[in-house]
Amino acid sequence: MIGRPLNFRREDPAVPIEIRPATTADAERIADFNARLAAETENKRLDRPTVLAGVRALLECPAHGRYFVAESGGEVAGQLLITYEWSDWRNGQFWWIQSVYVDPGFRRQGVFSQLYRHVAALAGSEDRVCGIRLYVEEHNSRALATYQALGMSAPGYRVMEVSLVQA
Repeated sequence: MIGRPLNFRREDPAVPIEIRPATTADAERIADFNARLAAETENKRLDRPTVLAGVRALLECPAHGRYFVAESGGEVAGQLLITYEWSDWRNGQFWWIQSVYVDPGFRRQGVFSQLYRHVAALAGSEDRVCGIRLYVEEHNSRALATYQALGMSAPGYRVMEVSLVQA
């Protein structure tokens, strides 16, 4: 068995939050958050119909990944996407955290921490999950501090890519 519970300090969120799996009814909001994320973090303007189609494709095919949303007062306050990577070295699956976004009105109130803790608890209960990974802009000191406070560390790898499509 690879999966195991992760231990981290529990904190009460600043706002009442419910974490749930995203549904197709959330697709528009998730696509909007993804477009905002690209603009805020990478100064990229994404083609919204393409983003919406990509979100819908993922929501309709769980093998691609899973979105989770944080709700507060019936409003989607944040999101997190999990995708999967098989590790032959570990005979297990890494869960990659992607598309993290918290609405500006809900930032610094524990929304991401609650999303992360939810996903970490799920990962720890899955026999084949061997770890959780994410990538972060190297100059995003606030995000780095948040991830480190949740127990994450830099494993010494750099992400390299060849883009085959325009984002």
